[in-house]
Amino acid sequence: MNNMQQTTRVGLFFLLGLALTWVTFQTLNGGKVFYDKGYTLIAGFESLKELKKGDEVRMAGVVVGIVDATRLAGRRAEAVLHIDPKVEIRSDATASIVMAGLIGTNYISIDLGSAGAKPLVDGAEIKTRVTPDLNSIMTEIGSLGKKVESALGTLTGSLAGDGKGSTGVIQKIDLLVTENRDSIAKTTANLQQVTDKLNKGEGTLGKLINDPKLHDEMVATLGDIRKGADEAKNFIANAQSIVDQVKAGKGTLGALVFDQKSGDDLKASIANLRAVSDKISRGEGTLGKLLNDDSVLRDAQAIMKKANRALDGLDDAGPITAVGVVSRGLF
Repeated sequence: MNNMQQTTRVGLFFLLGLALTWVTFQTLNGGKVFYDKGYTLIAGFESLKELKKGDEVRMAGVVVGIVDATRLAGRRAEAVLHIDPKVEIRSDATASIVMAGLIGTNYISIDLGSAGAKPLVDGAEIKTRVTPDLNSIMTEIGSLGKKVESALGTLTGSLAGDGKGSTGVIQKIDLLVTENRDSIAKTTANLQQVTDKLNKGEGTLGKLINDPKLHDEMVATLGDIRKGADEAKNFIANAQSIVDQVKAGKGTLGALVFDQKSGDDLKASIANLRAVSDKISRGEGTLGKLLNDDSVLRDAQAIMKKANRALDGLDDAGPITAVGVVSRGLF
């Protein structure tokens, strides 16, 4: 009886060991004891980052194969991927090594690629890309920490000095304040007086701040200045319009400046006026003689005197006598 019980116990422990072995195998190999024939792809990386045989190959988060082997190939490391024959991987798909968690294992992640690309065949090489792992991230964080520490040390030295005779910014500011304490106190007092006057409405700025009437007058003045600026702008615009019309040959001035015929006529008129003035200066013509010949002027003065004497004699004579008087006076 005892032998029978021992045999039964040994058998149970043996079966339990087989079950545990089966569960472990299922966990490590994706639940498959014998892999389908499938096909193989080659993925090359600078480093496999702790990737090992038996790790999963996933596409869009779904397990589609395992890492069948890892090897060195010249200056790079290669992972041989065993892919499920029912899964097609496109030629433009990209494989990368991804970490499952902080303490998890790595696996190969493959994107879907484009629908129009051809599928990869057995033995083909899939494109890869490098992704940062925890070690590289921690290394970069450590390098960044050293840089920050160095920058903080430099900043601290600049502010407080290096303790070897070099004066820091804080010490310089303290020295500057100490040496100019009286000046700073006087400046502060002056500022206080100025602010008091402003609050009381004294001075131009104080009145401007506290006197509403002065403020309104200033606003009105600014309005007048703005109005004057607008009028000046309109004047300039009108002047520009006139200039444009003149340039276009419009109007009298435009025709005079840009019309060749008008210019020629003006030149001819000026020439005629010059010829007339020359004749007058030389004493030619009636007007020239009148202005230049003194005898004509003396004759005219004599005639005017005779006319005056004749008119004086009309006062005491009749009509017939007046005619005779005028005739004798003139001739």
